[in-house]
Amino acid sequence: MISKKVVIRNPEGLHMRPAAIFAEEMGRFECEITIRTENDEVNAKSILSIMTACIKCGEEIDLECDGKDEAEAIERAVSLIVSEFRDV
Repeated sequence: MISKKVVIRNPEGLHMRPAAIFAEEMGRFECEITIRTENDEVNAKSILSIMTACIKCGEEIDLECDGKDEAEAIERAVSLIVSEFRDV
């Protein structure tokens, strides 16, 4: 298992379009991927879970990947967030 803290930079936070992009990209990996916030823990492969977490711009999250391709998954997750979802 590996984890990484990252700050959401996208002005919309992780709502609608960014949540859909994130969940779709994370769904390509076999490992379990979890987003932890101060108040919540959600499945990063589920659009609805991400949206219900109401993750806003400027919020720090902890990405946690556990499984066979965890290194690749965390790298891609961080890349998407840092690029504000333009790296698709």
